[in-house]
Amino acid sequence: MKKGYLQVYTGNGKGKTTAAIGLAIRAAGAGLRVLLAQFVKGMKYSEIKALQRFSDLITIRQYGRGCFIQKEAGQEEDVDAAVAGLKEVREYLREGLYDVVILDEANIAVFFSLFTVDELIEVIRERKPECEVVVTGRYAPQKLIDEADLVTEMREIKHYYANGVEARTGIER
Repeated sequence: MKKGYLQVYTGNGKGKTTAAIGLAIRAAGAGLRVLLAQFVKGMKYSEIKALQRFSDLITIRQYGRGCFIQKEAGQEEDVDAAVAGLKEVREYLREGLYDVVILDEANIAVFFSLFTVDELIEVIRERKPECEVVVTGRYAPQKLIDEADLVTEMREIKHYYANGVEARTGIER
């Protein structure tokens, strides 16, 4: 790729991470090197197990404690994990090790004040010009949207959670 763009997948609907993973698989199919950096996540979701089959082209890093985060509980450990992750991602972007870098749930990390949108944008700007970056998560800050080249909003219209259906292995987790 001659020029990499900044893509943002946001909104309250299902499918942001799934879309980013679809892009990762497409990129790997074209022989591109991909980093999937997941913020606020630390569990072995089904997609992580599946992507490990592409470990020669897709690298996965998780920067979370393995549980859902809340604004008050565990904030210091969550901040430490996210900041360490952002620092590591900065180095990867500076070195140009990957053709595509997915910052999964980075918007949520900003929303929960684990790092700022300015810090996130600064790190993204340090990438090599040919590196494609995808940022996912609800609540994308306007400043990131303004910085992006492509923004997709997933909007929930109807969801079976409202009828009490819990997350299902292989579908939601």
